[in-house]
Amino acid sequence: MTKHVGFIGLGAIGRPMAEHIANHFPTMVWNRTRERADAFARETGASVAESPRAVVEQVDVVITCLPTSADVSAVLDAIGDGWREGQLLIDATSGDPAGSRQAADRLAAFGVGFVDAPVSGGTAGARAGRLTVMLGGEEPWVGQAGEIVEVYSGKVEHVGPVGAAHALKAVNNALLAINIMAVGEGLAALVKLGVKAGVALDVINASSGRSNVTENLFPERVVTRAWPRTFRLALLDKDLGVALKVLEDNGVPSGAIRVAKEAFGAARPVLGEEADHVELVKEIEKAAGVEIT
Repeated sequence: MTKHVGFIGLGAIGRPMAEHIANHFPTMVWNRTRERADAFARETGASVAESPRAVVEQVDVVITCLPTSADVSAVLDAIGDGWREGQLLIDATSGDPAGSRQAADRLAAFGVGFVDAPVSGGTAGARAGRLTVMLGGEEPWVGQAGEIVEVYSGKVEHVGPVGAAHALKAVNNALLAINIMAVGEGLAALVKLGVKAGVALDVINASSGRSNVTENLFPERVVTRAWPRTFRLALLDKDLGVALKVLEDNGVPSGAIRVAKEAFGAARPVLGEEADHVELVKEIEKAAGVEIT
């Protein structure tokens, strides 16, 4: 039987994910900004719900793609007791493990499944349908979620129980943040020593220090001074906080992630809530008195 899917949250990465869903399943959407939902419906043929509860009342599976676990909790508040036994919530939010477990417990009271399913791959990966999707939860819910999320994914991996996927996503993003900070500092010093940023990156990318940050983000965004806004620094700062708590809760040393959290947290009010995550480099350049070009 064809599943009817509801999608809540049509942000920068949620919208292209929802497009893939609408291409494969009868789809209903809800977004806090109604105009965005209406535009999506005109372009895809999806229907628009008046509220999160209206979504739940008419679909089998709900996907949330929101900024934080607190936003997911607010949506659950709005839905209240509107759930039906056997429904499934797939949470693609980059949330926190504790929030995931609370949501799962809350839904279990209605006989509803919960799978945390954060993604990696950015807006480009979402548009291409090649996201990496991490799934946290128990069977048979994880199996059902996999059949839905595969339409926007290149890799789907069941990583553990509820909350495990959100923990893994937070750690992944913490590693991204650390790498942006380290590459920015290292290149700033090299440029001051007379090494062209492009030359330094060519050497690094043929050596052991290479990463997605050196191979893609810095050549495409920093050296070119393009600074596209695809993933907000504010959200990466939030993810660093989640990762830091994961380490602290499990008695693991957290020096590197703590330093990165301090740096991104300090840059956030200076650069503003709409700044892209790579724009942290602007603060490094300012402190160093150099542009990485």
